[in-house]
Amino acid sequence: MLPGLKAGFTLDSRLEADSEQLMWLGLCELRVMNDRRWPWLVLVPQRPGIEEIHDMTPLDQAMLTFETNMVAQALKRTTGCTKINTGALGNIVRQLHVHVIARSEGDPGWPGPVWGHGMREPYQRSEIRRFAQQIKAAL
Repeated sequence: MLPGLKAGFTLDSRLEADSEQLMWLGLCELRVMNDRRWPWLVLVPQRPGIEEIHDMTPLDQAMLTFETNMVAQALKRTTGCTKINTGALGNIVRQLHVHVIARSEGDPGWPGPVWGHGMREPYQRSEIRRFAQQIKAAL
């Protein structure tokens, strides 16, 4: 782990409740959103008090971009999706986090956004473990 990476860092309770830890990258903790309707990953930079990408140092911004691209490529290879949606909204959870979502024609809500579309459908434990292993292997 990089020096000071987690010092004073606490994961937002909503992110913790809605997602499962997958692995540590360099800057970010990679998490799986617990909604089986979409293959959906979340990167959470381990920096306390950061709400916006522009609040980060230039080096952290570059690392976040690198890790986001790496995760997006792995998700695309794993799922064969039509499109990768990437976003850092923060309207509800202020802590900086980046969503990387695999979208395909015919998925629930296509072509609209995933947010606010129906009720979340949690994974079965075996399903989320299988998806996590596929992502790890692709990274």
